[in-house]
Amino acid sequence: MQYTQLGRTGLTVSRLCLGTMNFGVDTSPPISFNMMDQALKLGINFFDTADVYGNPLGHGKTEELIGRWLAQGGGRRSQIVLATKLCNPMGPSPLDRGLSARHIRLACDASLRRLGTDYIDLYQMHHIDRGHCGPTATRLFDVRYNASLHQVDHGAHWDEIWQAMEQLVTVGKVLYVGSSNFAGWHLAHADALAEKRRFLGIISEQTKYNLATRTAELEVIPACEALGIGLIPWSPLGGGLLSGVQTNGNSGRRGRFGAEVLEQYRPQTEAYANLCAELGERPADVALAWLLANPVVTAPIIGPRTMDQLNHSVRALDIELTPEILAQLDEIWPGPGGPAPEAYAW
Repeated sequence: MQYTQLGRTGLTVSRLCLGTMNFGVDTSPPISFNMMDQALKLGINFFDTADVYGNPLGHGKTEELIGRWLAQGGGRRSQIVLATKLCNPMGPSPLDRGLSARHIRLACDASLRRLGTDYIDLYQMHHIDRGHCGPTATRLFDVRYNASLHQVDHGAHWDEIWQAMEQLVTVGKVLYVGSSNFAGWHLAHADALAEKRRFLGIISEQTKYNLATRTAELEVIPACEALGIGLIPWSPLGGGLLSGVQTNGNSGRRGRFGAEVLEQYRPQTEAYANLCAELGERPADVALAWLLANPVVTAPIIGPRTMDQLNHSVRALDIELTPEILAQLDEIWPGPGGPAPEAYAW
């Protein structure tokens, strides 16, 4: 296993992060336990989850499962960097969501109870607090100007968030704070206000990033590089599009593609499969290796449903992609043209 520091901190994490969203849902508890044990044997020490994971069984079920695994002892808790998230609705009440100081405090305590631990290594905001992450949040974007949208990210709001996070850090319930699904300007704004408070601020960002989805290269990745924020890509295989499974028309619980979508991407997936065959590597491993070749990337989140998928994933660490191969991958899966504004302006 290879290791690196998480963002601008001294925290050492594995170059692959074990995502647990499938645990207890698509992957049974016994197999999930075995996979977490195997991850440790492979040297993976970075585990990611969220309070909302566990549907359709119920919110919090994945955290509870991880808590039962940790309760087996054997030094499991001390061997991992445990990351979880908050923000999404955890109940019917408008108080059960968002990034208010109240919800941050109560959500943290609830996650600690479910996980059976007294501290969270990395506490991540699952989304920017847009309308408290509720079902009507997207309506804020349907109008040209909306006072609620304007309020989402003004200074007073971040003062509330940072005060709540500072309190959790002070009492030792949280060690580091991260984000997920933030825009580049969110990261810059939040960290600037944290610096004014002499608080460490955001040290990692989870974002959707893979060969087929490269929008993050415009703003998010440059922001992470400039601010010393570790990039943790989720959906590194594009929901299965980059794994070769799409030829079966079924690439996993969250990555099922219809015939129309498969046909749309067929020229690219076929060219990609041919290139991987020339390299003698599995498409999924090449997709992970491509992310690992980016110096801003800390650790892609792998979300295995089977032990075989977990064991195969470490192969990506040994794949070295030459500049020529990287150029061929860019031809098959072109990005936005680089960082903004040069990607679209002079």
